[in-house]
Amino acid sequence: MHYLSTRGDATARKFCDILLAGLAPDGGLYLPEHYPQISTERLGQLRAIYRTQGYAALAFEILQLYIDDIPAADLRALCEKTYTEDVFGTREIVPLRRLGEDGLWIEELSNGPTLAFKDMAMQLLGNLFEYELARRSEELNILGATSGDTGSAAEYAMRGKRGIRVFMTSPHGRMSPFQQAQMFSLQDENIHNIAIRGVFDDCQDIVKAVSNDHAFKARYRIGTVNSINWARLLAQVVYYFAGYFQATQSPHPSPLPEGEGAMRVSFTVPSGNFGNVCAGHVARQMGLPIERLVVATNENDVLDEFFRTGVYQVRGAEHTYETSSPSMDISKASNFERFVFDLLGRDGAATRALFEQVAREGRFDLSGDARFADAAARFGFASGKSTHADRLATIRDTWERFGSMIDTHTADGIKVAREQPASADVPMIVLETALPIKFEATIVEALGRSPERPARFEGIEALPKRVTVLPADVQQVKDYIAAHCQ
Repeated sequence: MHYLSTRGDATARKFCDILLAGLAPDGGLYLPEHYPQISTERLGQLRAIYRTQGYAALAFEILQLYIDDIPAADLRALCEKTYTEDVFGTREIVPLRRLGEDGLWIEELSNGPTLAFKDMAMQLLGNLFEYELARRSEELNILGATSGDTGSAAEYAMRGKRGIRVFMTSPHGRMSPFQQAQMFSLQDENIHNIAIRGVFDDCQDIVKAVSNDHAFKARYRIGTVNSINWARLLAQVVYYFAGYFQATQSPHPSPLPEGEGAMRVSFTVPSGNFGNVCAGHVARQMGLPIERLVVATNENDVLDEFFRTGVYQVRGAEHTYETSSPSMDISKASNFERFVFDLLGRDGAATRALFEQVAREGRFDLSGDARFADAAARFGFASGKSTHADRLATIRDTWERFGSMIDTHTADGIKVAREQPASADVPMIVLETALPIKFEATIVEALGRSPERPARFEGIEALPKRVTVLPADVQQVKDYIAAHCQ
């Protein structure tokens, strides 16, 4: 399998090269030259593998379709090292729980070390990085941006890893106290936290700018862990298959009705940077029977606006709202470019032109393009928006009716999922984003009580913190990296 850039650079690259590279040299994002296809027969085989051998075995079967430059035995061992019951709490790794009797399910993705879905990919990424760097006898300086959960997941996955330093930018003062404490309390020498005076989009712009300075990137061996890194998105594809297999197993309707193909499901995904739902897009393109992929946004509704109107309009810092689902306080969705590339028939020149237009004008408009007109039918996307009031109401309702406590982002997902056309034959799976403790203040506002806190995180907010505050200035971030790579 080879990889190409969404902006037209067709230079053939293998997985391990793009694993360490992040952005393509032309500023685009990497995608495989094609999506491997899963037949109905193969889907049944993967179901059996998941049931009998577990999540790690399923992950190996999916990943090996895209990774042919790591020996199969090594790749299997990396999956087995990553996806263990000790790390993720259950044999299923991503168990499904039913929410009432209306066909709505929650897929639990937040049982890992930092209590957020980002652990699902980041734990694998840390092991892949360490493995490949050891093979090459090289080091890597990881530069990332986080709106809340990516940073802690990356730092917990990379702490103490040989040959790796992490430089994680975050918007100063815009994460929850728990999220800040998870990151800033780490004392490992290879972890560096940089709080940027600005919003998440400023952090993300800095990461892209540094990645596009090819001389600096080469000199300091800069890599990325944000979802612009294909390896991270690929790891997320696996839990769409696992969720599907659980939602369609007995005693539900037969997964293979005679003459009809496989039973279908839908997913609703709380979305800010489009990485999580883009993994669902990849799974659907591979042949996983997904009816709809529903993008759930908060008040920062750039993605909802696009799927409703065809207009992609990014917003400046002054119009990027600080909300109670802060991990989605994003108005420039990096992974969206991958979907646009597929929407435009994998036309790299056209994709480049659109995103260069965004850089100049802050928007593009596909409302009159026939390719957008049938996008819902071709790709299954729908969307919706949730507000703070919606969040509170959904958290209360879910607790009072079902005894299930959910975080603010998952509440956005549930609210939007319930607005979609219901079908008794198509289960709707909402992807859980994080555990409620990460957003304690809003849970208390909604329920009048604090969520449970895992014992290992007791008193975390009071721990000493290691963080450097910098302005939203690319050069100052570069200087900081250079000074700490001696």
